[in-house]
Amino acid sequence: MAEQIEREARYVDSQSSAANRFWRATWAVMRKDVRSELRTRYALNALAMFALTVVLVVSFYLGPRLAQSDPLTPGLQAALLWIALFFAALTGLGRAFIHEEETQTATFLRLHAPTLAVFVGKWLLNMALLLILSAIISGLLTLLLQMRVHNWPMLAVTLSLGGMGLGATVTLLAAIIARASARSALFAALAFPVAFPLLAIAMTATEQAITGATWRAALPQIQGLGAYTVAVSAAALLLFPYVWDA
Repeated sequence: MAEQIEREARYVDSQSSAANRFWRATWAVMRKDVRSELRTRYALNALAMFALTVVLVVSFYLGPRLAQSDPLTPGLQAALLWIALFFAALTGLGRAFIHEEETQTATFLRLHAPTLAVFVGKWLLNMALLLILSAIISGLLTLLLQMRVHNWPMLAVTLSLGGMGLGATVTLLAAIIARASARSALFAALAFPVAFPLLAIAMTATEQAITGATWRAALPQIQGLGAYTVAVSAAALLLFPYVWDA
């Protein structure tokens, strides 16, 4: 009996140490990417400039024509928010693994970091960038297009779930196209059909948040976003080892 308890204790200790090693490697990958991004500012500049350009151009053209009493206005604002988010993500986050291949650090990561730690570290950074970008675009729409959100908690939940799902999609696809020749075209061709269900649901949920719909009315969209995020995240975690080690 004592030997069995001792074996179980050693097993728990080994599992705990393995989990600790995984998270240490994950944070190390994320810190490396943060330092690299602060040095080059490629993704930050691409995300900010694309989002700012889209919002400014649309607000200059459509701003005077949008009336708060028009029932189409919340839908247009929701569509603009997610279109800006999606294409900014394509522009700024597609180099998550291309940079590793170009600088020859991919081999170092394969040798010294657990496979899933590499994915989770980059996924966390992409999610953080998307959430920051979501807040910036929402602020710009509020200032320039007079977007009046009547249910901010619902909008926050929608943007969080959508950012997680879009982040997982973009991170996995960035790994797939990292060693391809026509990277930009392939990335866009793969991203749109995968992310389309997320965008359609997220636009509806965002419109409901803007108009002040009840949580009961928006529950199908929130559940749909949650289901998509769980499904695409699980698929990404399962597929990434095959993509990374190919």
